[in-house]
Amino acid sequence: MKTIVVIIPAYNEENAIAHVINEIPKIVSEVIVVSNNSTDNTIAVASKAGATVLTENKKGYGNACLKGLEYLSQREIKPDIVVFLDGDFSDYPEELIKLIAPIEENDIDFVIGARVAQLREKHSMTPQQVFGNWLATFLMKLFFKASFTDLGPFRAIKYQKLLDLKMEDKTYGWTVEMQLKILKQNMTYVEIPVRYKNRIGVSKVSGTVKGTIMAGVKIIGWIFKYTFK
Repeated sequence: MKTIVVIIPAYNEENAIAHVINEIPKIVSEVIVVSNNSTDNTIAVASKAGATVLTENKKGYGNACLKGLEYLSQREIKPDIVVFLDGDFSDYPEELIKLIAPIEENDIDFVIGARVAQLREKHSMTPQQVFGNWLATFLMKLFFKASFTDLGPFRAIKYQKLLDLKMEDKTYGWTVEMQLKILKQNMTYVEIPVRYKNRIGVSKVSGTVKGTIMAGVKIIGWIFKYTFK
């Protein structure tokens, strides 16, 4: 049985984080919640729910993910698979089983949970999110012949392959950077359709004009960086 850990970046998710942790399958050996400069009770709630809680005061989704990887690098026993999951309860944590199956059964390197339209709850993704995902994946298909259809944050990857990517983005570009590096390094990947529901609380990215613009700039920037590198 492979060792699986989950990393959950969380910024002010006190109302959602316990729900997420409680629905993660028991096959996961450790749930790591990285509080990204939270000002509410995210840390206390996550800790009470049984997670290992880290604090990253530098804002940014990528910074939180990198903090989780730093923690794993210091552990004596390394995991086989790392799963990334948001802390807003928009995903269905129990579908982690579906995401890790291609890795365990078919030796796939990377699996992304694709938020397909027919499985999405109404209004769970904003129009700008839908368009942004379409544009980014269209460009990856155009320039890299990729078959990605989503930049979904619910994803699983072999730990060693994750290290090989040498991830660096500290903010909104984390997900697209990972997918571009998967393509550049010719790693194997598949998408698994997953359900998606309205999150608890307001999105810190797509819920604001600034967040939407900054995320868009980051994503497109990474794509063109790798296209002409």
